[in-house]
Amino acid sequence: MKSPVMLRQASREELNQLSMNTMVETLGIEFTEVGPDFLKARMPVDHRTKQPAGILHGGASVALAETLASVGGTLLLTSGTVVGLEINANHIRACKEGFVEGVATPLHVGKTTQIWQIVITQNGKLVCQSRMTLMVLS
Repeated sequence: MKSPVMLRQASREELNQLSMNTMVETLGIEFTEVGPDFLKARMPVDHRTKQPAGILHGGASVALAETLASVGGTLLLTSGTVVGLEINANHIRACKEGFVEGVATPLHVGKTTQIWQIVITQNGKLVCQSRMTLMVLS
């Protein structure tokens, strides 16, 4: 479904700068592209994001998904902020190394809520499918 919304223009550098000294930086999440109706970021699969079994931690995937949806939601606002109400994630494929890439797109943009879809892949293969509901606060 094509989104009828436009994200406010922000550079990758600006978004990465805003993430300094936060969990986003700690996990190594980097914003890579801001499109007219999508936001992309990547995250390493390394000691910061793996579970003891040596594979990508599901919580790290959810942190990437929530980061993308929350920042994307913020880029849709002219004022106020967004906060997460609900997030779900289906973990499809395990990853042991490299990077995963997340792409977030808005499914619904209302006055008080937004719903975002986040697809996380590695080398074009689905790793995690997530959906997040945001509340818009004035």
